[in-house]
Amino acid sequence: MDTKNQHIIIKTKDLSIGYASKKAQTVIVSNINIELKKGELIGLIGANGIGKSTLLRTLTKVQKPLQGDVLINSKSLSNYQAEDLAKVLSLVLTEQITAKNLSVFELVALGRQPYTNWIGNLSQNDLTIINKALNQTNIDDLKYKKCFELSDGQLQKVMIARALAQDTDLIILDEPTTHLDMYHKAYILKLLQKLAKETNKTILFSSHEIDLAIQLCDTLIVITNNKVVCDEPCKLIEKGVFNTLFPKDLIAFDEKTGSFRVNK
Repeated sequence: MDTKNQHIIIKTKDLSIGYASKKAQTVIVSNINIELKKGELIGLIGANGIGKSTLLRTLTKVQKPLQGDVLINSKSLSNYQAEDLAKVLSLVLTEQITAKNLSVFELVALGRQPYTNWIGNLSQNDLTIINKALNQTNIDDLKYKKCFELSDGQLQKVMIARALAQDTDLIILDEPTTHLDMYHKAYILKLLQKLAKETNKTILFSSHEIDLAIQLCDTLIVITNNKVVCDEPCKLIEKGVFNTLFPKDLIAFDEKTGSFRVNK
């Protein structure tokens, strides 16, 4: 493997995630120890309600860990100020954007906010990075369109371009294929795979598209039965990890094809 891919971008140490109140803690998953390398596409998968969103919120400092630590570029997440974190981590959420009256260029340009002056003026370097992000996501032709004119698939590419314009080592996406048809689900995940290779950024996404994730990802994080396993897809298949994701009475994993099938 190329040595450039050995650099660890994000690491967890004995991480426990869940919810805390004054009276008690609700632990969803504990003892999470993962290392995600530079230039990899990583999928986070698991059944509904298993804790994927909670893990993403914890990795992005939206939610505090119950125990343990998250490190980005060997620095504890708790030691990052918001403006510094925005230069190493960009986030693409499933929530609909409120500023749909912006043009595609204007929305992508918002990715440069961590670097612009207090007036928000764009330098020539900013413009170069924005236009490169538009080109990398194949949306040059949409540059001057208003966001409300876009399809869901087009808008998702714009949001990915904004994350690229933010120019961070790590991009995290929360279910980027939600609301898309099968073609556009595959298109978006193939695009993420291409971007990870071309930009050498670490791209982590959560998804219900398990079959596609198995085919396209360098690494998968699988949450199952209060446990987190992280490895290459082929090694997870060998370990039988996917057999434990769903009740066997309805859905089974076929190791030969690397996909799930419905039991008749």
